[in-house]
Amino acid sequence: MSFQGKTVWITGASSGIGAALAAVFAGEGARLILSGRRREALAEVAAAVQPGARVLAFEATDWAALPGVVAEAGAADVLVNNAGISQRSLAVDTRPEVYTKLVETDLLAPIWLTQLVLPGMVERQTGHIVGISSVAGRLGTVLRTGYCAAKHGLIGYLDALRAEVEAAYGIRVTTVLPGSVRTQVAANALQADGSARGDSDANIDAGMDPAECARRIAAGMKAGAREILVAEGIEAFAAGLRFSDPEKLFDLLAAEGARLAGERDKGGRPDPAPVRRTLESPQAG
Repeated sequence: MSFQGKTVWITGASSGIGAALAAVFAGEGARLILSGRRREALAEVAAAVQPGARVLAFEATDWAALPGVVAEAGAADVLVNNAGISQRSLAVDTRPEVYTKLVETDLLAPIWLTQLVLPGMVERQTGHIVGISSVAGRLGTVLRTGYCAAKHGLIGYLDALRAEVEAAYGIRVTTVLPGSVRTQVAANALQADGSARGDSDANIDAGMDPAECARRIAAGMKAGAREILVAEGIEAFAAGLRFSDPEKLFDLLAAEGARLAGERDKGGRPDPAPVRRTLESPQAG
C-alpha cells in the first residue's frame, strides 16, 4: 500500500502521535486533513509538515456538527481516529460524569465520525479506517477504568466493523495499540473530579518517541496489518500475557492495585509505578 496522493484525515493532529503521524504521512506524499479542537495548534503542525494541508477544527463530541464537518472534509482515503483523552484516578474516587466524558471522547466520537465517513467508502469500494486504541484496550490497567472501558470498546467496534466491510467492500480497518509514548497524555488525563492532572508520569516520560511510534504505525498500515501493537518491554509482554496466561496478568495488576489503594488510604496521590522499558527474557517482569 502506498500513501502517495492519498487523502489522509487525522483527528487529534495538533500534538503527540497525531502530529507525528502527520509528518510521516506528509513524507509519504499524502494530502493531509488535520483536525482537533485548537485551530492555531493545527495550523502550526500544517506549517511544519505540509503548508498546503487542510485544517479542519471541530469538537469531536459535537454530534450535531459532525455531519457538516464530514461534508466539508470531502472524500478521505484514510481516516485516522486518533483524538482522545486519558485518565489517572481510582474508580472508588471517580465521579460518574468523568466516565461519560471518557466514553464520549474515546469511544463514541470515533464511532460517530467513522459511521459518517463509512457510506462514502462503501460507495467507492475502497478506504482505510484506523483507530488508535491502546495497550489499555487489551489490559485492565489501574487508574484507567473509564479509559480502559472506552479503548476496549473501540477494539470491539473496529474488529466487528472489519468483519463487515473488509471482504465485502474492500475497506481496510486497522486497530493500533500503543504503549507509553512521550506525549502530554498523562498531563491532560482526567482526575477523579474531571480536572486535568496537570503533570506527566514516569512511564510516559520514559516512553517511546512519538516519531518512532508514528513510523511503526505507518509501516504496519502499509504492510496490511489489521492490528498493530506499538509497545516495548513489560507493556508488550503484558499485552501478550492477556492471552497466554491471563491469571498471571490479573495477579500482577491486582498487586499494583493494592499498592495504589494503600497510597490512597494514607492520604497520598496514587501514582503509577515506573515499569521497565526492556525485558531480558520473556519470563521477566
